[in-house]
Amino acid sequence: MKSTLVILAAGVGRRFGGLKQIDPVGPAGEALMDYSVFDARRAGFSRVILVVRKETDDLIRKHVDNGFGREIEVEYVYQEIGELPAGFGPVPERAKPWGTGQAVLLTEELIDAPFAVANADDYYGSGGYRQLADFLVEAGSQPSPTFAMVGYTVANTVPPVGEFSRAVCVADDDGWLQNLNEVLALRREGEEAVWEDADGTAHRVGADALVSMNLWGLTPAVFADLRQRFSGFLAADPGPSKEFYIPMAIQAAIAEGKARVRVLPSVDSWCGLTSAGDRGDVRNHLAQLHADGVYPEKLWG
Repeated sequence: MKSTLVILAAGVGRRFGGLKQIDPVGPAGEALMDYSVFDARRAGFSRVILVVRKETDDLIRKHVDNGFGREIEVEYVYQEIGELPAGFGPVPERAKPWGTGQAVLLTEELIDAPFAVANADDYYGSGGYRQLADFLVEAGSQPSPTFAMVGYTVANTVPPVGEFSRAVCVADDDGWLQNLNEVLALRREGEEAVWEDADGTAHRVGADALVSMNLWGLTPAVFADLRQRFSGFLAADPGPSKEFYIPMAIQAAIAEGKARVRVLPSVDSWCGLTSAGDRGDVRNHLAQLHADGVYPEKLWG
């Protein structure tokens, strides 16, 4: 079966102020998703599914056709506000799609084997894709739904200045994910990071603690669970802004004993585009990787 990488590229990007999915941050105008495809292809992945919005489809296709679209099979799925399960109608004032959980669910008809999922606006490094490629070889043969999540250290994901949202991983001694603790305002203090709860109590997170940056290895077993949970999410009347996220759904499946998730630790340094102010740091990071020979002068052609 073909090894598939699903790239989530339907985000609106209001904080960024533009189409960050194809923002030219690499030395030769590469976007962050170009690096994901390059690294995944080297790890053995042979197909890419891009989840996009119809209004940005032409721009993203043009970028892809001039780059990795010449090197690997690419298919497209549209994520739209109105793509809802039977029995649910439009939500008044809703202005954006329903989040990463809906995005993955929309790829179901194109997937019949274990697959990886990544954000278009994150740089993950090559190690995570190699680990996922190895994991997915055996994942589909497991007797119960078995997934994987690549974990990145606090030291490699929390910048020295500012507050950042991170999902801190809690795993058992055998490396199986037990919980994702969503921390909304994590900040660096020396080698560690700190966050405060509602009572103002400070909690420290070690530099080697692992966090999720939304790089997953999944199997088709995830789709039935996502359908059920997405319907439940909509039935709870989420309003015009709340989103249905992959980690939220998988966390619930773990808690109910319906899935298990292997944590795959990565030593790579993550970077990503959230706001326009991130562009300079990302460009510097990628330029250094090219200078060190991690990547060729141009990724494509």
